[in-house]
Amino acid sequence: MAKEKKKVIKNGREDLTIHFMPYSEIAHEDSVGRIKKILGIVLKNKIVILQGRLRSDEEAKLIENSMMLIGNVPGFAGIEIASLSGENENRSLFEGVRRNIAKILVGEQDAITVIGPASVVKDITKDPKKIELMLSRK
Repeated sequence: MAKEKKKVIKNGREDLTIHFMPYSEIAHEDSVGRIKKILGIVLKNKIVILQGRLRSDEEAKLIENSMMLIGNVPGFAGIEIASLSGENENRSLFEGVRRNIAKILVGEQDAITVIGPASVVKDITKDPKKIELMLSRK
């Protein structure tokens, strides 16, 4: 389990904490468990960088749950989320089928997902090859 780091305030600003999460950390969880674990980290004002990608229904439920927390959790303004996949359009038919079978068996781990609190992550810009985070200063 990852060590928790206490927030240190310097010059009136909180330190930024990034939580790198291998997919294996949530692979054994059901959808509800995955969402709870990620939201628990984000509610501590941490940015989660997940190796892999949530299913589209899990991502939708994560957004829905975070929307319900706005106004009920002091200082929480929702989440920002973006995923980047290692998809390659120039794959042969065999490689595509093999990749789809692997995705079914172990999930999509050839991706990265960034999830952060909207109070910290001002904007996430995504294009097919990169994700850019714009963070707000406190």
